[in-house]
Amino acid sequence: MFYWLIELSNTFPGFGAVRTVLNVFRYITFRTGGAIVTGALFVFLFGPWIIDHLRIRQGKGQPIRTDGPQSHLAKKGTPTMGGLMILSGLTVGTVLWANPLNPYVWIVLAVTLGFGFVGFYDDYLKVTKQTTSGFGGKLRLLIEAIIALVACYALVRLNRDPASTALTIPFLKDTVLHFGWFFVVFGAFVIVGAGNAVNLTDGLDGLAIVPVMIATASFAMIAYLAGNAVFADYLQIKYVAGTGELTVLCGALLGAGLGFLWFNAPPASIFMGDTGSLALGGMLGAIAVAVKHEIVLAVIGGLFVLEAVSVIVQVVSFKLTGKRIFRMAPIHHHFEQLGWTEPQIVIRFWIISVMLALAGLSTLKLR
Repeated sequence: MFYWLIELSNTFPGFGAVRTVLNVFRYITFRTGGAIVTGALFVFLFGPWIIDHLRIRQGKGQPIRTDGPQSHLAKKGTPTMGGLMILSGLTVGTVLWANPLNPYVWIVLAVTLGFGFVGFYDDYLKVTKQTTSGFGGKLRLLIEAIIALVACYALVRLNRDPASTALTIPFLKDTVLHFGWFFVVFGAFVIVGAGNAVNLTDGLDGLAIVPVMIATASFAMIAYLAGNAVFADYLQIKYVAGTGELTVLCGALLGAGLGFLWFNAPPASIFMGDTGSLALGGMLGAIAVAVKHEIVLAVIGGLFVLEAVSVIVQVVSFKLTGKRIFRMAPIHHHFEQLGWTEPQIVIRFWIISVMLALAGLSTLKLR
């Protein structure tokens, strides 16, 4: 509507004052701020209703692992699928403030909602069957891979530059790896890996949402710079026309995440569930592929990588040697078993996330 009003005001004389006011909606920074406020307000206003509705529908809430830390048994009965709150605020904020003609917005939003649907179905099975395992892992990965492959193919076709199928290396301004069409597979791996890494991180109150918000804020800056020809040239990073609009989508997630954190702060009134963790991880992966900063995602999201690697190492070690490296995986449970309190783990992991984000952002200049 704002775009239409701006164009309409340009066709009539005497609308200078109106045009000046409406022109502010052209700025990505202004609309990002609007998306943050909109996403937060939506979750604040409708969050209590969503929680009450989910609590009534789910009854016993999310099942708690019997082999997990005993302190988690006190959380029994807490409703899950809180990702619906985040995705609702994210979608509303994006639709209202992002440029509807920008294809990058719709591709990333489609990946986010697609992964969210997969996570929702997994949560639904857990709640209805009262089990900690949802539907088959192989089938879930297959569906995620199909969504990611389609998205990466669309991103490559959208950006016809030969560099669209190349991988840039942080700290090295002239070094790129040309993958050709194999990049579609690589990009899909990044998206699926990010989604499942965030999913594994979501195990304590507030543990996943704040690092996700930190990573999202970092990629909001990267998307804004990569989508601006002047800034991209100055920083010697790959310029990808149109990706600056992803900053608005990131802003919507930041606002929705703040609203969710209000209810997820310990003791949590609701859990994010796979509905949220898979969707948010997939969104980060899709943005990283779109702005050509896939390796930087591994740095900024290093906490998610650590959580995923701890699970892989634990499984491989147990199958090969019959011994476990960690007392429990993912690694945040290992620290629980060592005697760290839940707030200690969560806050310390937040600190690590901030440090990794700063390290990742430093690659923008150190080239």
